[in-house]
Amino acid sequence: MEDTQERKHADHAHHSHHSGPETNESGLEGLEQAGAEEQACCAGADGEGCHSPGSARRSHHPEKMKSNLTSRLNRIEGQIRGVKGLIEKDVYCDDILNQIASIQSALNGVGKLLLEGHLKSCVVERIMEGDREVLDELLVTVNKLMK
Repeated sequence: MEDTQERKHADHAHHSHHSGPETNESGLEGLEQAGAEEQACCAGADGEGCHSPGSARRSHHPEKMKSNLTSRLNRIEGQIRGVKGLIEKDVYCDDILNQIASIQSALNGVGKLLLEGHLKSCVVERIMEGDREVLDELLVTVNKLMK
């Protein structure tokens, strides 16, 4: 069963396309309006949304977010190449370990951005559609991120 949830998560993990609804003190105001906006946002040319029965779940990141994530990942990629070079040059281990800690922190930052977008769009949308399975999926993902 966990295998199925992980596969579903892999299909849905990067779905983010909206900054999320505004909420009041109870945390609920604007959720219905946001749900309508989400459905309009992810409706394809065929009128089917990303959560329509039988459709594959996909990401719909705004260009600004894609650009931000890509820039961060490019920097991380460069840091990883740098660590490889440090190892090849026999640089002091503690210096390399500090670079690795920096890379892990940067990856955590990417993960936090994606998680925030996922919570504010995908999770809210699926709960509004009556799909409570998304909560179990989210818990599996959060547990993986916290390892």
